[in-house]
Amino acid sequence: MGSEGSINLPMIDFSRSELRPGSSTWDSVKSQVAKAAEEYGCFQALFNRIPHEQRKGMNGAMEELLQLPLETKQRNVSEKPFHGYLGSSSAKPSIYEGLCIIEPGIYDNVESFTNVLWPEGNIKISKTLHLFSQPVVELDQTVRRMIVESLNVEKYLDEHMNSTYNLLRVAKYEAPQTTEKKTGLMAHTDKNIISIICQNEVDGLEIQTRDGDWIPVKFSPDSFFIIIGESFQAWTNGRLYSPYHRVMMSGSKTRYSATFFSTPKEGYIIKALEELVDEEHPLLYKPFDYSEYLKRRFADHGKIKTVPALKNYFGV
Repeated sequence: MGSEGSINLPMIDFSRSELRPGSSTWDSVKSQVAKAAEEYGCFQALFNRIPHEQRKGMNGAMEELLQLPLETKQRNVSEKPFHGYLGSSSAKPSIYEGLCIIEPGIYDNVESFTNVLWPEGNIKISKTLHLFSQPVVELDQTVRRMIVESLNVEKYLDEHMNSTYNLLRVAKYEAPQTTEKKTGLMAHTDKNIISIICQNEVDGLEIQTRDGDWIPVKFSPDSFFIIIGESFQAWTNGRLYSPYHRVMMSGSKTRYSATFFSTPKEGYIIKALEELVDEEHPLLYKPFDYSEYLKRRFADHGKIKTVPALKNYFGV
């Protein structure tokens, strides 16, 4: 296994105005998305719907949020695993921290989040997070629709779209202050449907290919990075690939990122579509309750390393 490969991960342009369902442009982009999701489980999306100043404002908002005092950030709590503050405690500082907002495309939800951190309110932060989130949520829906169409299972499209909600996590990775790369976030697979990542100008994200090579991701100014999650892999009976990824840091600049997760709703059962199970593609996973899987992954965090967790828990 190589530590860093020379492979170029796919880059797909979602910026063209004629990108509408049924158009030749849609079909062309859909074909690229399907190939990337099957081969690499990820791709870079060029997406110019968010102006430069708005991206700059989002970077500033992430810094402001994650530079708040620890006791303030720890007010971001949730009964759901991985849905509140993640990172440091008073006893154990961490180089990684994250804050979470459920359904950031709904302004009232964002305002409730900021009011927890700023009891007097922070309209500027609320508006920045909300306006940035809306087009990203649309990108999420576009990508997922393209994948469903490419697999010829459009009859499940509405059910699929209605089975999820969006979770935004803004995160901070402290600069290691060394020229040698150090782990900012250990290798893992995402548990959800898809993840859409944007960042400030500091790189660090790496993707592991099917062959075991680690590929550094170089973001462009207008790009987002999209990663297939385990739940989408299971729903499509392994037609898609959910890759391991990590953050490796060097240098003196702090990395900030915003990740949008499309996440199965409470109690939703992930089950492979019968149309995607046949002799050539035997059933790979037993049906599972996503919420229960999330709790198990949280309880076993860091323990399962030898095989992908989804196969360990639910493999046939």
